Amino acid sequence: MSHAESALDVGGAIARMFDAHLAVLHVGTDMQEVGPLVGEGLSGAMVQEMIASALKESAARLNGVRGLFDAFVTREQIPVVAVDSPLSPVGMHGLSASFIAHNGHTRSVVSFQARLSDIVVLRQPNPEGDVSSSDTLHAILFESGRGVIIVPPVAPPTIGRRICIGWNGTSEAASAIHHALPLLKRAEAVHILHSPAYQRPGPEARHVRSFLSLHGIMANIHEFGSDSRPVGEDMLGMAHTLGADTMVMGAYSHSRLRQMILGGVTRHMLENSDIIVIMSR
Repeated sequence: MSHAESALDVGGAIARMFDAHLAVLHVGTDMQEVGPLVGEGLSGAMVQEMIASALKESAARLNGVRGLFDAFVTREQIPVVAVDSPLSPVGMHGLSASFIAHNGHTRSVVSFQARLSDIVVLRQPNPEGDVSSSDTLHAILFESGRGVIIVPPVAPPTIGRRICIGWNGTSEAASAIHHALPLLKRAEAVHILHSPAYQRPGPEARHVRSFLSLHGIMANIHEFGSDSRPVGEDMLGMAHTLGADTMVMGAYSHSRLRQMILGGVTRHMLENSDIIVIMSR
């Protein structure tokens, strides 16, 4: 449940902003997958004990997350609907929320659910080694076709008021802009950040400004970069200088493996950003 409160806060704020539905998903342990893994070389009694312990822990996590959800919707006065009820989100309009609990393989469940979402809100992965949260993020980025809003441990006081676009000419960056368009149209200020060291073959920052103007969005262009700091650090620093609360950018324009091993802009933002990041791939 680490950072779950900040993700709930941001998800609720965006749902209220657009008079939309907020679906909160919790994925529990699938014993059909766990059983064979713990069973090898163990007695039947030991396997049963381990499965019982895993089920108990999974139920405790579910109760904890459900408690956070119930407290949140009560505090925020958001109507709750059951996804399998006649008043489910199907055909329904207006601010609402639902709680969905599934058992299964986290990567599959999350990516399947995300495919029929407008955008996904997720807590920032733990750089100390929270592998499951990173797998969840990568499942959304690589397998859902959706954009993802990544929330830092402490949710910023504003969302989408001053937005920076980290532009490098790639299809990933273009996809991120597409997913962020509703927020970009509402923003008080939009800044396009570009750097010669970050640019890939593709449209330039001035072309992005022209595209945004067709949607009624006026944007300023800023070049960033230095010889002494990594690109990701410079880009985040420029966002801070401009007072941005949100960064829009593509994810993994280099291979994921290369960025995980050698570092990169995506990795830097995932590990260090203290503002909202909207990513897409």
